[in-house]
Amino acid sequence: MTSVVKIQERDTASSTHIIEDDKPSPMGCFGWIIVIISVIVAIGLFPITFFMCVKIVQEYERAVIFRLGLIVDRKPKGPGIFFVLPCTDTFRRVDLRTVSFDIPAQEFLTKDSVTVNVDGVVYFRVFDPICSVANVSNADHSTRLLAQTTLRNVLGTKNLSELLSDRESISYCMQNALEEATAEWGIKVERVEIKDVKLPLQLQRAMAAEAEASREARAKVIAAEGEVNASRALKEASLVIAESPSALQLRYLQTLNTIAAEKNSTIIFPVPIDIIQNFISK
Repeated sequence: MTSVVKIQERDTASSTHIIEDDKPSPMGCFGWIIVIISVIVAIGLFPITFFMCVKIVQEYERAVIFRLGLIVDRKPKGPGIFFVLPCTDTFRRVDLRTVSFDIPAQEFLTKDSVTVNVDGVVYFRVFDPICSVANVSNADHSTRLLAQTTLRNVLGTKNLSELLSDRESISYCMQNALEEATAEWGIKVERVEIKDVKLPLQLQRAMAAEAEASREARAKVIAAEGEVNASRALKEASLVIAESPSALQLRYLQTLNTIAAEKNSTIIFPVPIDIIQNFISK
């Protein structure tokens, strides 16, 4: 709920900023004289100036027209055909399609003092052509530089474990930070993603050794639990055999059968200890 209120406040502030800028600046008498002369010249040289005055922008483009340095009608033109006056009008084409770029790998220290290299990708588009032309000299280049700085600032407040396991929240924080900064430029950041996290080789070896040690510890615990279960089963079997002497003879014959099936060249006949004790006593 708090994030929604913040976004609404930001949108209100940006819209207020645009409304204040929408107040048209007067060209003055001299400016209107130049515009009238330009119109007369365009009409007088109509066959020639027709190709100079008619411009076309694509469906995904908008044109911001400047007349004597002032934005005409405070709104972009297009798509399709529009007209400009020779000598007094200039225009800038603005692409409204989504643009993606890679954030170069940034080396920085995490909150727990680990050096890592991280790169990412950003998707953004222009939602207000007037602001993207009038409020910043190069919206595309400025957004790229801001994305690099934001990546370092946001990841510098995270631990290594958070960086490796919680990329989604980090991307969301970066997107909010970029949106707040680029709203006045007419830029909408649609998505930010962390591509790759490169750790130092020594740290990779240490983490691998730690993971291997933890796996070995779990394996030993499982083996010990198996030994405990096996000893309990043997104890129960010995109690059953002690209750029935014939069961021991059957077990002996079963063991002989197993030995004869696997290694028929070697057969072991166990001698009962009681018989040996009888010979010793005699």
